[in-house]
Amino acid sequence: METIKTIFKEHFEWRKQIFKLAKSDIIKTYSGAALGWAWALVKPTITIVVFWFAFTYGLRAGGGVNGYPFVLWMIPGFIAWFFMSDMISQGTQAIRKYRFLVTKMKFPVSTIPTFVGISKLMVHIGLMVICCLIFIITGHMPDIYWLQTLFYMLLMALFFISWSLFASMLGAISKDFVNLIKSVTTAIFWFSGIMWDVNTIGIPWLQKVLYFNPVTFIATGYRNCFIYKVWFWEEPLQLAIFLGMYLIMIIASVWAYKKLIKEIPDVL
Repeated sequence: METIKTIFKEHFEWRKQIFKLAKSDIIKTYSGAALGWAWALVKPTITIVVFWFAFTYGLRAGGGVNGYPFVLWMIPGFIAWFFMSDMISQGTQAIRKYRFLVTKMKFPVSTIPTFVGISKLMVHIGLMVICCLIFIITGHMPDIYWLQTLFYMLLMALFFISWSLFASMLGAISKDFVNLIKSVTTAIFWFSGIMWDVNTIGIPWLQKVLYFNPVTFIATGYRNCFIYKVWFWEEPLQLAIFLGMYLIMIIASVWAYKKLIKEIPDVL
């Protein structure tokens, strides 16, 4: 509990700096480019178009889902994946990337993954605006189910910021851990239902196992808002599993912080 109190205290006392550094992280990532931060939106959009073309025309696997064209089914989960993949890979390297904050000044280490996560969330919100516009342009008007995207967005941000704290602490100590995460990110993408419908699996126990993957829960949750029109409380088991995984993630991140915080400045 003392470690948790310390982390909360650091976030409260440095809250203004956290948001300033989140903005700076976006600017730093795309500095030197003619379009600047706009690349944060352009790059994912191009990726979506490429995947849509490949699956619709190349692989001929772009049939409709629940009455929606494949591309519209794909977009919400894919946009959620952009945030999650950034937090899985770049979140692991957050402390290493900002090592000067640890070695050259007294900046609270626990807040580094937070401002990195907030910067990614800002980009995600921009992409979600584009997602909503695409649905509206294609004749699918907003409804009350869209409102729960804020709920899934909050759960996603909280979980993956906690993950980033855990992973970045280990990543600061071990480069092997960073390389391991880079290696498994692609596997996570293909096993998490980003490009295929988890609901079509004919094996009930396997479908339940997949929901122990937070990426699957979030991607499906976004599609529940836009495609399936299902409220989060209508699937209590999936929500309970996710919250259980989130609790485990909090415990792991607090443990990593407590064990490694004194070693990190020397290692970096």
